[in-house]
Amino acid sequence: MTINFILNGEDEAIHCEADGRLLDILRGSFNLLGTKTGCLSGRCGVCFVILNSKVVPSCIVPAFRVRNSEIITIEGFSQTTEYQDIVTGFSRAGVECCGYCDSGKILAAGVLLERIPRPSRNDVLAAFTGIRCRCTEPESLVEGVLAAADIRQRRLYGRGT
Repeated sequence: MTINFILNGEDEAIHCEADGRLLDILRGSFNLLGTKTGCLSGRCGVCFVILNSKVVPSCIVPAFRVRNSEIITIEGFSQTTEYQDIVTGFSRAGVECCGYCDSGKILAAGVLLERIPRPSRNDVLAAFTGIRCRCTEPESLVEGVLAAADIRQRRLYGRGT
């Protein structure tokens, strides 16, 4: 079947099986390797992408579900000022990542900050429940997202939270 969708801001069409995994399409057909292969059951978060403004595990999204949708991978998101805000916030808070789960954490932070510009600690912790990686302490991650929120507020409005 042919599936049309928007990928990182570009119109795309791909011929594939309807039940193919979005993860495999992104990695195999588009060479977008920032979306990692992990548990293949939607529980670890290393394959997260943004699908229609929501963070989803691409390993459990069948190809037919992305028809006429918008998908943003870490490669696309890394071209935004929001990405830079998050990376800077993580750095200021001393967030250390293993390199494997980074994209999931960054995308989850990006969607959270879009939805809730000034999140609480509980908002941050709830946003990261789908990521199973032990390379970052939860408190450090909270501080990183809150720092990113402050950076974003300063960039957008000239003031902090």
